[in-house]
Amino acid sequence: MRFIIIVMILSSFYCQGQGSWRGRVVDEENKAIPGAHILLTSTSQIVISNEGGNFKFNNLSAGVHEAQISFIGYRKIIFEVHIVDGQETFTETSLKSEDFQLANITVSATTSQPLNTLSQLDMKLRPLNTSQDILRMVPGLFIAQHAGGGKAEQIFMRGFDVDHGTDISLEVDDMPVNMVSHAHGQGYADLHFLIPELVNYVDFDKGPYFADKGNFNTAGYVSFYTKKKLERNFVKMEGGSFRSGRVVAGINIPLKTKRSYAYVATELARTDGFFESPQKFNRINFQARYSTDWSDRVNLTTGFSLFNSDWKASGQIPERAVSEGIISRFGSLDNTEGGNTGRINLFEKLSVRLKNGATFESQVYVIKYNFNLFSNFTFFLNDPMHGDQIQQSEDRMVYGFNNRYYATGTLFGKELKSEAGTGLRLDRINNVTLAHTEKRVFLSNVRLGDVKEVNVFSYWRSTLAISEKITATAALRFDYLNFNYQNHLVDTQANSVSKSIINPKLEVNYQASTKLKLYLRSGTGFHSNDARVVIEKSGEDILPRAYGIDLGAEIKINSALFIHTALWRLDLDQEFVYVGDVGIVEPGGKTKREGFDLSARYQFNSWLFADVDLNISRPRAKGVDDGAHYIPLAPLATSMGGVVIRKQNGLNGSLRYRYLKDRPANETNSVIAEGYFIMDALLNYSKPGFEIGLVVENMLNRKWKEAQFNTESRLKDESEPVSEIHFTPGIPFSAKLKFVKYF
Repeated sequence: MRFIIIVMILSSFYCQGQGSWRGRVVDEENKAIPGAHILLTSTSQIVISNEGGNFKFNNLSAGVHEAQISFIGYRKIIFEVHIVDGQETFTETSLKSEDFQLANITVSATTSQPLNTLSQLDMKLRPLNTSQDILRMVPGLFIAQHAGGGKAEQIFMRGFDVDHGTDISLEVDDMPVNMVSHAHGQGYADLHFLIPELVNYVDFDKGPYFADKGNFNTAGYVSFYTKKKLERNFVKMEGGSFRSGRVVAGINIPLKTKRSYAYVATELARTDGFFESPQKFNRINFQARYSTDWSDRVNLTTGFSLFNSDWKASGQIPERAVSEGIISRFGSLDNTEGGNTGRINLFEKLSVRLKNGATFESQVYVIKYNFNLFSNFTFFLNDPMHGDQIQQSEDRMVYGFNNRYYATGTLFGKELKSEAGTGLRLDRINNVTLAHTEKRVFLSNVRLGDVKEVNVFSYWRSTLAISEKITATAALRFDYLNFNYQNHLVDTQANSVSKSIINPKLEVNYQASTKLKLYLRSGTGFHSNDARVVIEKSGEDILPRAYGIDLGAEIKINSALFIHTALWRLDLDQEFVYVGDVGIVEPGGKTKREGFDLSARYQFNSWLFADVDLNISRPRAKGVDDGAHYIPLAPLATSMGGVVIRKQNGLNGSLRYRYLKDRPANETNSVIAEGYFIMDALLNYSKPGFEIGLVVENMLNRKWKEAQFNTESRLKDESEPVSEIHFTPGIPFSAKLKFVKYF
C-alpha cells in the first residue's frame, strides 16, 4: 500500500497531461453546477464537475465526440464536441431546470465528486426546516437534544455514540465546527449558527478514508456549503405549538456588475418548549456573503456570520422521579439549567484557475466563540446541601487557513488527478471553566485554565484512471499537534506536549457496468484527546488511531431505483469517556465495530418518491470478558425513510419515519436504553410567488426518550444514591404553520 502511494505521489509532480477538452457547467443564471456528470459516449469516460462547475478530459483523439451532461433537477443535454489535435477545446454549457428525475443519476468509477450522490438526491427531495434536519441528511445519522435546544446535539452514527462530535468531523464552508478541548466535551460541534435555507449542498461520507479531513474524521465527516447566490429573495414566517415562532429572510443585494453577487440573510427564533418549565429559548442568526469574478480565472468570496442563543433547560431526569410521582415526564428537578452561546465567523476564499488547467484555492478564517452552560447530572450526590449543579464556560478565538492545489496529468498514459493541501488551525481558549454553582450562583472553581492548541497539516491525494472502468486513489495525510495548558488553580506556568501522526489511505473503484459500481476503501484516521487530559497523562494517548475498511456498491437497478450499500469495519485504539462532574474527557479502551449500511431511493412517477436507510452495527470493547464488552449507548440498528410528493406548483409534502432500536446503556447490557419509532409529516402548497405549509412532528404522539444515560444520582430526600436511566423526553405531538413569500 505504501509503495503504491509513494509512486503515485512522486509521479504526479512530473507528469502534466495535455488537456483536450475543458468545460464549465452552469445553470440558467450562469451559476456553477457542482456534481454534474459529463459522459463521453465514444469512450465511456465520465468526469464530475467541481465546486466551480469546471471539468476536464485529457488525451482525446482528434475528431467529433458525442457528449452528455446530466444532473438531477436539470434537463439532460447531448451535443458534439470538436477536438483538434494538440489543442484545448473549451465549452460552457448551460443546463435548464426541470422536474426531478432519478434517471439523471449516473454510476461511475470516478471519485472526484465534490458531494455525495445520495446528498444530491436528498437535497432535492427533503425540505430543510430546522438545523436538526441538516444533520439528518446523512443516512444513518441520528441526533438527540437534551438541554433545551441551545446545546449541540448528541450524535449517533455507525455504532458510535459520538457525544457532541468526538468521532465525526463537521465543517461549514471549509471552516471547522468541532471545538477541540471544549469546556463541555472534546470535539463539541454546535451547528445552530447555520441557517437551513442557505445550504446549497451537503458533502458527506463515512469512515476515515478522506485525506482532506483530519481530526475527528473516524466514523465519518459532514461538510456543508452555503449558497453563493439566492435563487430569489424570500421572507419565511413560522409559528406553532409551545409558543414557537421563527422568521427567516434572505435578500440578494443589487450590484452594478454581473461578475459579482451578494446577499444577506437573518433568522430569529424563539420557543418555550414542551416542558412544564418554559425554556425561553431565543436564537438570532445573521449571514452575509459576497463573491466576485475578477476575471475568467479568478474568484474571491467573502463570508460573515453572527450567531447568539440563550435558553433555560429542564435537564435529564431519573426514571424513579417520574414513576414515584415526584415530577411528570416533562417536569424538572433543577429548572435553572441552560445557558448561552455565540459565534462569529469571517472567511475569505480565493480560487484561481491556472493556465495549465490546475486550480489553486486559498482560504483564511477567524472564529470568535463563547460558551456558558449550567448542568445538573447527579442532583445531590456530591453536595447534599447545595446540590451538584456545575457551570462550564469558555471564551475562544480560532485562526486558520487552508490551501489546496488540484491538477490533472498523466501517468503511463493514464489520467492522473492530484490534490495537495496544507493548513493550520490555532485555538486560543481563555478561562476554560468548571465551577460548582447553585441556581446559577457561583460557589467554587473545580477547574480553571487556558488552552492553546495548534494543528498543522498537509496531505496529498492522487487518483489514477487505470482503465475506463477502474480508478485507484492513494493518499497520505500528516498532522502535527501541540497542546498547551495552564492550570490557574495549580500551575504558575503553562505545560506543553506535541505529537505528529501520518495516516495512509487507499481506495479502488470498479465500474462493472453503467448500472453497477463497486469500491474498496481502507485507511486510518484519528481523533485528538482533550489538552487537559494530554498534559495530565504526560502525553500518553494523545492521538488514538482509527483503522477502517469498507466494501461497497452503488447500484442503478433501473431508471427509477438507486441503491447504495456497504459492509464495513472500524477499530479504534482508544474510546473516550466524558466525565461530566469533573469536566474532562478520559481515555478508555480499544474497540471494534462492524456493520452494514443500505440506502435506497425510488421514483414511482414524475412526482412521487420513496427512500429508506437501514444501518446495522455490532460495537464491542476489546480486551474485556464476554458479557462486559458492550459499549454504552452505541446504536445497534437505525432506520429512516419515507415518501415524498414533489411538484413545482400545487400540493407537495412528505411522510417520514425514524427508528432507533433498544441498545445497552452499560457495559454488561443489564440496563437498556429504550428505542423509539417516530413519524413526521409535511404538507405544502406552492406557487411561483409564495408557499404555505404545515409541519407535524411525532404525529402518532408517541411517548419516547430522546436522550438517555445510565447515571448514578441522589435526590434531595434520598439517603443512598441510585444508578438508573436518566432521560430527556422526546417532543410530543406538535404542529406549526409556515408561510413563505418570494420576490
